[in-house]
Amino acid sequence: MFQFKQYNFKHFDISMVAIVLLLTGVGTYLIKLVEPDLFVKQIFGIVLGVFIIAIVSMIDYHFISRFYIILYFINLGLLFAVRLFGISIRSSKRWLDLKVITFQPSELSKIIIIIFLAQILVLLKNKMDKLYALLITGILTAIPVFLIFKQPNLSTCLVIMFIFAMMIFAAGLSYKIILPILVIGIPLIAGTLWGIQQDYDIFFLTDYQQTRIASFLDPQADTSSNTMYQQDNSIQVIGSGQLAGKLITEGKESLISDTYVPIAESDFIFSVAGEALGFIGGCGIIILLSIIIFKCLSIARHAPDRMGMLIAIGIGAMFMFQVFVNVGVATALLPNTGIPLPFVSYGLSSMVSSMIAIGMVINISLQRKNKRG
Repeated sequence: MFQFKQYNFKHFDISMVAIVLLLTGVGTYLIKLVEPDLFVKQIFGIVLGVFIIAIVSMIDYHFISRFYIILYFINLGLLFAVRLFGISIRSSKRWLDLKVITFQPSELSKIIIIIFLAQILVLLKNKMDKLYALLITGILTAIPVFLIFKQPNLSTCLVIMFIFAMMIFAAGLSYKIILPILVIGIPLIAGTLWGIQQDYDIFFLTDYQQTRIASFLDPQADTSSNTMYQQDNSIQVIGSGQLAGKLITEGKESLISDTYVPIAESDFIFSVAGEALGFIGGCGIIILLSIIIFKCLSIARHAPDRMGMLIAIGIGAMFMFQVFVNVGVATALLPNTGIPLPFVSYGLSSMVSSMIAIGMVINISLQRKNKRG
């Protein structure tokens, strides 16, 4: 479990921890600007997160991966519990009320699925040219994804699907399988978008989700639904920060993101960053997050074995997709969907899952010279 003799502590990535702490510090300050009541809770999340990094980074990821089946069924159990006993916030039933805190199991699902997929793909190492390898991993991933989709939580489903695609590609899925999927998948996506524009009923999307996508594709088509309200206001708020941000040029009394952009503390935290810190501050946050992603991929490249490589790839893919979508939504480059910005947005469940991910990546890094089969 704690393989200290096998760890090379000169590879303990202090710089990654420092970047994470810097991002959480900036995020906490931004949250305090728009929702002061959440400041203490976020500080608690950071302290808990640092403790989690310290513990998880010392636990051998091979030991954790041994329990992949147990973790998979724990994940399903939590997701079923949400269906049965979950509480609803903003018309979505995604949370379990633990009295002291509310917990969102779908955030933990991302980490569990990465561990589970890594173990399955190790077992299928010599079968990646077979279609059944894709079917097995696809079906096993689709079960928790379906439960998350029914919450409804399309954004987390998209994160997991991206993780799945990147991990199975990194595992060496044959191009004989990839090419037919692309030939079928691209027209299917294009047809779905066309159907939404034609106001057809797309059975796997809710009316609200279809309206959001339709409004994004053609903002002038229907102004009555007001689905672009958040994104339109977010763009204005980000633009108002100009180069250096209002905090420097005008003071925090000039900030309007707390009243102008709904859910500014979480899904639209980047709009707060743009207004308060300007173009320079926004780019700084993106650069720091990009460094974390790069480090995950670098650690994957130097991982001691296939398992470590796949876990690091999955974690890097998770962060990459969340950063891309969160910033894309805040700047109206993508349809509106709620995804937290790692380490910056408010949310204990998101913070905990992200810290677990960092701890696991650091553990892989500690073992990079210990070759295993």
